[in-house]
Amino acid sequence: MTKMWQVDEKALSKKYRTNVGRLIRAWKHGITDQEITVKTGIAPVTLHLIKQDIELTHRHIRLAQKKLKLAKDQSASLRPDFF
Repeated sequence: MTKMWQVDEKALSKKYRTNVGRLIRAWKHGITDQEITVKTGIAPVTLHLIKQDIELTHRHIRLAQKKLKLAKDQSASLRPDFF
């Protein structure tokens, strides 16, 4: 996975003034939002906003990849095949 297809954890960390990378790792390990809230002191609403931002970014990345693949497939189909 290239750098341009990743969530900018540094920007999100700066925006929400918390370590977003640590939150992502916690979610990947199956820790619930309530447990994260208790351990980190982050408000549940803020945690929800962070999760929404991450999900939206992933959706944008997937759409961009899909558009790129579609454009690549269409350009490949437009080339004439010479035997």
